[in-house]
Amino acid sequence: MRVNGPTLIYDGECGLCQEAVALLTRWDRTGRVTLVPFQDQERVRTFGIPVPALAAAMHLILPDGRVLAGADAAPELLRLLPGKEWIAIVFRVPGIMPVARQVYAWIARRRHCLVRPVQVE
Repeated sequence: MRVNGPTLIYDGECGLCQEAVALLTRWDRTGRVTLVPFQDQERVRTFGIPVPALAAAMHLILPDGRVLAGADAAPELLRLLPGKEWIAIVFRVPGIMPVARQVYAWIARRRHCLVRPVQVE
């Protein structure tokens, strides 16, 4: 599916994900990236990605139709943020992506016990 701009699907009930999205929002001063919690099933359904996959990792959907998940989404997401493009260079260092994928998977499996979610009232 093609989208107008980059869309990041994340776990809206995860405290760590909420913290990451708050940071992303501060960094994305121009509002380039649309943020959608995977719990918003009406919006998420349009992307055709199974909910178990969305529950396992963040997904970045790019305007050209590419979908990047987990650690693979991080460098592209950084390239989209004004002034943060330089951080993406780290992911080009040989051997970094396999390590980043392992670290991301380890954190993703434990994310609900690492940071408590913010309760919105």
